Amino acid sequence: MFHVIFYEPRIPPNTGNAIRMVACTGATLHLVEPLGFDLSNAHLRRAGLDYHDLANVVVHPDLDAALAAVAPGRVFAFTGHATRSFADVAYRPGDALLFGPEPTGLPAEVLADARMSDRLRIPMVPGIRSLNLSNSAAIAVYEAWRQHGYPGGI
Repeated sequence: MFHVIFYEPRIPPNTGNAIRMVACTGATLHLVEPLGFDLSNAHLRRAGLDYHDLANVVVHPDLDAALAAVAPGRVFAFTGHATRSFADVAYRPGDALLFGPEPTGLPAEVLADARMSDRLRIPMVPGIRSLNLSNSAAIAVYEAWRQHGYPGGI
């Protein structure tokens, strides 16, 4: 129903947690290389528990390939530099939620890419740098899924 794109993720447990989250929500996780770890990493496997075989995970050689895979859906780039809240969007099935690597976030050239439908932020109190990557993805996916009544969920 929804797509989550991790652009060049670096920390294995974050990706493992996201694998578990997409298995639980029916979303698809797209990983854009280069990855900062091997997919057989023990920390990644432990964080994903036994959900790896239940999750839809696709690895792409670059962002162009990932964006082609989610086309024609809209792509929302999540960044602390945006002014629009993620909660102000009416999500549609097929939308993609794009997140940058830890600890830097999405680079300026990705944020400026014309294929981005919008740039969104998750509100936080002032003075805090960022949320955890897998937590941010879960917040966004669950909001998008909630807006559609959690189809397929129990």
